[in-house]
Amino acid sequence: MCTMGKVSRNQIEQDEKKVLSELKKNSKENIVTIAKHCGFSRQRTWKLIKQIEEKGLIWGYTVIVDEEKQGLKKFILLLKRSMRKINNETADQIASYRVVKEYIKLGINVESSYYVIGEYDWMLIFTAPDLKKAKDFCNSLLTEYPELISNLNLMQVITMKRSHNILNPDKTVLRKLL
Repeated sequence: MCTMGKVSRNQIEQDEKKVLSELKKNSKENIVTIAKHCGFSRQRTWKLIKQIEEKGLIWGYTVIVDEEKQGLKKFILLLKRSMRKINNETADQIASYRVVKEYIKLGINVESSYYVIGEYDWMLIFTAPDLKKAKDFCNSLLTEYPELISNLNLMQVITMKRSHNILNPDKTVLRKLL
């Protein structure tokens, strides 16, 4: 009987992976279509989605927007942290996302923020109206946290081939660049 329980748990995990895979493709898809792609009933699919959400495997749902059509540019900012110790106030300020809220006023929208291991320590993906505003954002970070940042590298995204597991529907954009 103990083996049966493990098989069941294993099967549930496999079923959850199928549902997650479908949700990654299009989280807005209706539940009947997701169920059909997974080979499950609508009720089973709904139950699996609820279990996945309760486990915290899904933080939320999002949309992928075309920044260019909104008059925005996408940037990647890599930051190298200095070796100086951060005081608690600065650490709390960064952890509370107050910094991000301040830059929204400047037209900067931080889409993703990652603490990473490698040549750089932090990676921000953000949108801005133009390169000048993006550079202003970088300079303001250097001004606000001179003791924290030893180097930064700003890159502008020219085109997106895939984002959040979704292929760019405009196949001509990348082809023009190649």
